[in-house]
Amino acid sequence: VLLPNSSILILTKNPVDGFSAGLVDDDDIYQWEVVVIGPQDTLFEGGFFKATLTFPRDYPLRPPKMKFITEIWHPNVAKNGDVCISILHEPGEDKYGYEKPEERWLPIHTVETIMLSVISMLADPNGDSPANVDAAKEWREDPKGVFKKKVSRCVRKSQEMAYD
Repeated sequence: VLLPNSSILILTKNPVDGFSAGLVDDDDIYQWEVVVIGPQDTLFEGGFFKATLTFPRDYPLRPPKMKFITEIWHPNVAKNGDVCISILHEPGEDKYGYEKPEERWLPIHTVETIMLSVISMLADPNGDSPANVDAAKEWREDPKGVFKKKVSRCVRKSQEMAYD
């Protein structure tokens, strides 16, 4: 069985640009804290967005849950911070027929592949399957206006919180 802590060893040996990750508490390998650095050339550039990754006891058979602690305005992040991307959805068939099984969780995914998907999501939102309908509507209808203004506010707040 591959435990989440094996990802720590992989990330320590091969760090990945764009995020940092580690255990919240050394005694609990199922609870992680991550910081996603807003990708360059996106509205999120310069932001430091804290999140948690909570692994189920039967990982890697089931995906972890990811939740942003830092406020973030994005079509694929629910207002409560829950991240909604395909690779974090339970494995198997999508009852709505939207996602292919290979787009959903597979036991080969690691913290690295999850975080790279999240960074990609920040750069390129999926407006067809929003977790935050209001953000998706603004992103589609006024990406350089109201949407940009709300994202910029979140980036500023994340920078202030990063130094607390």
